[in-house]
Formats: sequence, structure tokens, C-alpha cells
Amino acid sequence: MSKFSRTPGTAITVALPEPNLAIIPEQVSHQGLSVAQFSAILLAYWKQIAVITVVVATIGAVTIKFLPKTYTSTATLIVNSDVKDPLAGRDFPVEMITSYVSTQIELMTSPVVLLPVVDRLQLMEDRNFTAGFSGSADALREFVQRNLGASIQVERGIGGQLLYVSASAKSAAKAADIANAVADVYIEQDRRRLNDPAGERAQRYSEELAEMREKATIAQDKVTAFRKANGIGDMNSTTGSTEVQILENLHQRLIETQNLRRNLEAKQTGQQTAADETIHSVAVQTSKALLDTQLSQLAQLSGTYGPRHPKVRELTAQITLTRQALAEETHTLSANTENELARTKELEQKYRQAVAEQEAKVLQLRQAQDEGSKLVLELESARSVYKHALDGFDQIMFQAVANHTNVSVVSRAVPPLRASKPNKIKLMIVALAVGLGLGVGAPLGYGLIFARRLRCRDDMERDFGIAVLAQLEVVPTLARAT
Repeated sequence: MSKFSRTPGTAITVALPEPNLAIIPEQVSHQGLSVAQFSAILLAYWKQIAVITVVVATIGAVTIKFLPKTYTSTATLIVNSDVKDPLAGRDFPVEMITSYVSTQIELMTSPVVLLPVVDRLQLMEDRNFTAGFSGSADALREFVQRNLGASIQVERGIGGQLLYVSASAKSAAKAADIANAVADVYIEQDRRRLNDPAGERAQRYSEELAEMREKATIAQDKVTAFRKANGIGDMNSTTGSTEVQILENLHQRLIETQNLRRNLEAKQTGQQTAADETIHSVAVQTSKALLDTQLSQLAQLSGTYGPRHPKVRELTAQITLTRQALAEETHTLSANTENELARTKELEQKYRQAVAEQEAKVLQLRQAQDEGSKLVLELESARSVYKHALDGFDQIMFQAVANHTNVSVVSRAVPPLRASKPNKIKLMIVALAVGLGLGVGAPLGYGLIFARRLRCRDDMERDFGIAVLAQLEVVPTLARAT
């Protein structure tokens, strides 16, 4: 039997003389490492495996222990769909919430929000955000902003209206401060985007309202000055109607005077009868009535008494006197016709002049009323515009001073009690897995490459192609002797 090396504590394998390879069974000749060989090598190096595994796991545990901690704090925001646009007065469109939230997430992580956060928290003086920077002082702010953006994460809630703003930092208080600062700066900017246009509109509205008030005042002053200059107390048609009525009365008086003049002229030319002449004289009418009465009495007396009766003669004398008086009155009336005609012509001329003056006055009044109506129309228009603007002023001012925002804080970030990174349990499992892998892999490779030994029957059969008939177990006395 040939000599071979034996590892202490292993079985003794006895091999027969070299057989003919042509008659070795096919199932005896195999390539590769069998489970028995693998188990034998691991069993031979179990101490080394344990030591390597423990050492690597210990180093990993110590390393994990001294890894820098990272804390994560989260602030929760909500998109309010029931807030109205202060400028247009419309409700927030619910169907646009998805796209709106996506835009706001992008906005929160943009420099528009992060740069004010850098200034507010003075992060350019924080070594955790300035570490690794080499450049000019002008580029430091942008460098810190990029590092801040890497530590910020904004996620949308399941319902679509909640926003979770998470910030990571080396200290719990700093993480909460960053998350709250991002939320505060974003809400302030959102509030300015909504309220500043409304405030600017209110300012412009106030200026335009002042201009409208000034225009209304100027129009009122024009109307007042016009009334004072033209002596018109009221611009309506009442004053004009009075003057027109006076003009109509003058026309009527003129017509009457003209008719009277024509009658006098006709009387003067003999075109009118005596009866018509005496119509206008009361004395003539009285004398005629007296004469008729006396003639009636004379007729009655003549039927009873004779012509020489004293009563008849007395009544006849009275009738003669009455006829003389009537003749004198008729003559006087005829003599006065020429004088009356002259006075009537003079009165007619005065009426003509009064009518002409009144017509000029009415014409001037109507022109003044037309011009005044334009001024009054301008005044009413200015007042109407000013009143309409003044009615909406309160609403505009209310919208300007109202603190509108589409996003509000549900819960502010608080300093976390535990660090979010590193995850020590996971890292420890990884360290154990690495230690176990190195502990098994290193001895296994060493035993296969540098310290190949015969440890089981598979080593003879697989490596040398020698069939093993028997395998003797370890003899305790021999193991101690060796």
C-alpha cells in the first residue's frame, strides 16, 4: 500500500492496487466538488471559518456603530380645492388638482423656494452643506442649494391633495427646521402669487375711483357755474314751460289788441253800424234803455190822456232830454274813437315788442337748457360710473386684504426621536452575511487551491479515479497518538 498524508481526526481510506481504468464504473469517475468534499473541507476549517465570521461581523458592527446618523422629518401640506380665486372670484378647479399638485412638487424643489430657505436658515455657514466646496463665494449659495435639494423629498399622498415634505439632516432639529422652512417659504410665495395681483388691482381700483370722483366733482362744478351764469335754478322743462306760457299769453293779448285796432279802424271809416258802436259804451246803453222805457210809458199815457195833458207833456219833455243826452253820448263816443285807436296801436306795438323779447328769451333759454342738459348728462354719467365703481370697492378691498392660499399646513415637522439612516439591523445582517461569506469562502478556496488534502472517499474516487472499497472511521487512540 502506498503512503499518503492524513489529516488528524479524519478517517483512513484503504485503496487497492491501481485498477484498469477501462473497467471503472462510470458513476465512480466524476468531476467537480461533491457535497461530501465540501462538508469535509468546511469541517476541517471550522475554527478559521468561525474566527473570520466573528472578526468581520465585529468590524462591521463597530463600523455601523460609528456611522454618522441621518434624521428625516416630514411636514404635511394639503391642497385646498374650496378656495376661490381672489381676482376672478372662481372656485379652484377640482379637475386640475392632479396637474396642480405635480407643478407644486416641482416648484418646492426648485431654486425659487430653496434659495430663500438657504438664506433663512443660514445654511451657507453649515459645514454639512458646504463640505466639499471649492470655488468662489458667489457659487457657494448655488452649491448649498443643490445639496439642500438632494436632502429634500416631496411626495404626493394617496388621495392626491396631501403633500409630504421630507428633509434629511445630521441632526433631528435641523431636519425639522428645513422641512418647516421649505413649507413656510412655499406657502408665503403661494400666498403672494395669489394676493399680490389682488392688491395691485385694489390699488389701481383706488386710483381710478379717485379719478372718477374728481370727474364727478368737476362735472358738478360745471353744472353749478352754468346755472349761476344763466340764472337757471332747474335744468328740467318746468322753467321752460313757464316762459313758453308767458309767450303764449303775450301772443293772445297781441291778437286781442289787433282785433280791437281793426274794430276801431272800421268804426272810424264808417263800416260799423251805430248799434255796433254803442255796444262798447255803458252810458249809451243806459240812455237807450231809459229812452225805451219813456217811450213805452208815453204810449200808455197817450191812450188814456190827450196830447195836452200835463203828464203827457212832462213825459214828452223827458223823452226829448233823453234823446239829447243819447245824441251827445253817441257824439262823444265817436269823438273818442280816434283817441282810442291811437292808444290801441300804441298798445299793439308794445305787445309786439314784448312778444319779440319773450321769443328771444325763450330761444336763449332753450339753448341754455340744451347746453345745460349736456352738462347734466355728463354729471349723471360721471355719478353713475362712480356709484357703480364705489359699490364694488368693498369687495375689491376685501379680496385685497384677505389672506388667500391654495395650500395650508396640516402638521408641521417635529424633530424625530430616531435616525432614519443608517438602518443598523439591515446593515448588521449584511455584515453577518459578508462575514459568513468570507469565513466560508476563504478557507474553502485555500483548501481547494493551496492545501488540497484527502479527506473523504470522494477525494479518491473523483480526483484519482480510484474506487474505494472501504472507509475506516477515526480511531481515538491513533488520533491522540498522532
